Amino acid sequence: MANLVRIGLRLANKGLFAKTEVTSLRFISGKLLRCQDDRPPKPAPWNYKEKSYTILNYWTDRTTSRLDENSKIVVVEGPVAAGKSKFAKELAEELDMLYMPEANLDMVYINEYGYDLRQLDEQLPESCRSFDVKDFLLTPKHKNTAGFQFLQYHTKYSQYIDALAHLLSTGQGIVLDRCCFSDFVFVEAMYSQGYLSKGAYKGYYEVRQNTINELLRPHLLIYLDVPVNKVQENIKKRALPFEKNSQVLTPQYLSVMEKVYKQKYLKELSKHAELLIYDWSDGGEVEIVVEDIERIDFDNYDLHDPKCKDWRRHTEEDWGALRNKYADHKDSLQNYFNVPLHHVPEMVIDAEDAKIYHDIMNNAPGEVYQPGFNADMGDTGVLFKMSGHHRETLPLRERNLAK
Repeated sequence: MANLVRIGLRLANKGLFAKTEVTSLRFISGKLLRCQDDRPPKPAPWNYKEKSYTILNYWTDRTTSRLDENSKIVVVEGPVAAGKSKFAKELAEELDMLYMPEANLDMVYINEYGYDLRQLDEQLPESCRSFDVKDFLLTPKHKNTAGFQFLQYHTKYSQYIDALAHLLSTGQGIVLDRCCFSDFVFVEAMYSQGYLSKGAYKGYYEVRQNTINELLRPHLLIYLDVPVNKVQENIKKRALPFEKNSQVLTPQYLSVMEKVYKQKYLKELSKHAELLIYDWSDGGEVEIVVEDIERIDFDNYDLHDPKCKDWRRHTEEDWGALRNKYADHKDSLQNYFNVPLHHVPEMVIDAEDAKIYHDIMNNAPGEVYQPGFNADMGDTGVLFKMSGHHRETLPLRERNLAK
């Protein structure tokens, strides 16, 4: 019997659980090149939103079996009104990738049933009311500005985890309209204009340092460069009331953003990701950008080069562990936000206010029970359900600029 056990262990070590070298795929291909591709089809996407991916699945459903040259994260950055959303959508279409709109608080305030929790603001103490980018642009010195910025960063962070889970579970690449790595650009601009206190500013960086290193940095960063005077022209042209009447979008604020983007963010992230910069003052052709992307060799680095190092994983176990981390342990990753900020008055809510908030929110439409268990909102089979959603995935909901 002992001999049989030893033989079984040897077979396991040589077969199912043996380490397998995985070669990274170097180039991104546009739609034209992919149409000429005759490789066999990939396995169907793994439904990471509903199914766990545990260590037992590492070998029965290999992560690398779905990865191809376009299984990459591309982030589009640039100033306000640069045309990022339009460009990012078109780029995603050209590269056969998933477009993720800029993370925004509509994704948080509108629940799974379509009920907008901001409708309850009149019943809430001022410290607990919703506050999003439109409110900030009109009243930047409001007491809720600090809370807004922290929630905005948390939302971007949550979305980026979803992007990593999607890529590793389905093989489909992602084009993101902005991401959490650039969030500090706004914080620097806000602090420079006196919209954040020194305590809130330092508190933000405490949270950032505790969270950001848990994520894989993008493969490619595309920056659409638009000078400040042209940004102001674009803002005027699109005539959104909260931008047109904003106290924030001044030449000073926009200049600080431009400076931080170029002197800090692009400089730092380009050590780890490929970088393309375009003068987008008058827009541009997506096809030209695709041609430039197709020329990039994402594997032209030695073992110790920091460029794209986050994505150099050489064994199936490594890829499986990453996939498990982002698809199954999103809650654990978001727990890194639990940094005590009691020294920042703007981040502390009075206990009485907090009680009113929870009493009202816990009785809001769709908020009484977990999603899927609210019979009054149309959920069925409630008595026979054993569990809720496997993970909380942010909806791909663009910010409603017209409202």
